Parts: sequence; C-alpha cells; structure tokens
Amino acid sequence: MADERARHFRRLRRLRNSARRWSVLAGGLGGAAAVLTPYAGLGLADAAWAGAAGSAIAVAAWRWVDHRALAAVPPPPALDPAEAAARSRARLVAAVERLPVGPGVVAEVRRVRSRLALRGTAAAEPWARLDRAALTLAGLAGRLTGLAEPAVREAAEADRSLRELATRVASVERAAKLTPQSTLNEVHATLVAQLEDGVAAYERLVVAAAGYVAEDARPNTEHPAAARLTEATDLLHGVASALAELRTPLRA
Repeated sequence: MADERARHFRRLRRLRNSARRWSVLAGGLGGAAAVLTPYAGLGLADAAWAGAAGSAIAVAAWRWVDHRALAAVPPPPALDPAEAAARSRARLVAAVERLPVGPGVVAEVRRVRSRLALRGTAAAEPWARLDRAALTLAGLAGRLTGLAEPAVREAAEADRSLRELATRVASVERAAKLTPQSTLNEVHATLVAQLEDGVAAYERLVVAAAGYVAEDARPNTEHPAAARLTEATDLLHGVASALAELRTPLRA
C-alpha cells in the first residue's frame, strides 16, 4: 500500500498544477476574445472564443476551489520507519511471487532465514532434518491421494507444530543463558526431547509415504510400452525372416 501522506501531497501538487494550467489557458482565451471581438465585430467565431474562454475560466475556478479544499485537510501522519520498511518488504515479496519461480524463491529465502535464526541452538539440527523431510514430502504430495490424503493433512499440521516447538526451544535456550536457574534448563531439556521425538516421527511418516508411492506406482505386469516394443521387435524379426526366405530361391 502506498504512503498515504505522500499520496496526499502528490494529489495536492497535481491539483495546483492543473489549476495553473487552466488559469493560463483561461487568460489566453479571455485575452484573445477581448481583442478579437472588438476588432472584427460579433460573429460565430467570436461566440466560440467567448465560450471557450468562459469554460476555461470556470474550470480554473473549480480547480482552485478543489485545491484549497484539499489544502485545508490535515495531511496524514508520517509512517513509522519500521512500518514503512514492512510495507516495502511486502511489496517486494508480492512482486517476486508474481514471477513464474517466485513462490519457490520466497519459500527458500524464508526457510534459510528461519534456519539462520536458530543457528547455534539445540533446535538447529532438528530444524534442518525437518526441512529435508518436508521437502521430500512436498515432492511426494502430488501422488499421495485417496487413502493417503488424511496423512498429508496431518503432516502439514505436524510441520507447523514442530516449527513452533523449535522456535520455543531456541527462545528458552537463550533465556537460560542469561540466568543459572535450573528450572529453565529442565524445561529446555524436555522441549528438546519433544522436538527430537517429533522430528523422528515426521521422518518415519515421510518414509512411509515414499513406500506408499512406490507400491502404488509398481505395476503388476509388464509396462505397456515395453510390451509394445517387444511386439514390434518380434514383428521386425518375422519380416526379416520372410524376406530372407523369398530371396533364397532367386539366388538358387
């Protein structure tokens, strides 16, 4: 969204410039009408000059009225620098996402940024494992249909929950470094164990999903393309043998 304060002053500037242009045009047409009417007498052309001059004067007056009305309105307050930066980032992300490969690039940047935020904590290694498993599952998601669809939804919910848990682990770990309280250390150890167990369960789910896709794609019989190629090969061998038999009497 554009800065409302900048938009207000831009509109005010446009109104002022428009009012000036119409004022100049009205002055020129009015002067021409004042000179030409007495010079050549009243006629159809003089009525056109007078009408154009009157219209320009009216439009100029309206523009000045609009300009004064807008100038009397207090301008919106200036944006906070943090809010302005957030809006700029949102516009940049929206522009990148409109590109063909934009969504993938934005997702990768966010994933890398989240991983860097956890660097040096006990949640970094489980987060990296979760990332690898999530990418693998994303590649299989298109084939996990039918009975496997509830598992895909459950995996998406588990992914969000585990990432929130990893962020909580990092926060508690940083807080524990500021104070020697044993309570925080115990809580941190419990959260790390939960995170490890959750990531391991997620990885097992991904392995099971890969097995499901492999079994679903494995045919019970020979692939149709291979069967057609075998038939074509046998046909060519038969044609070659027939041609050989036809040529044998001729040589004799």
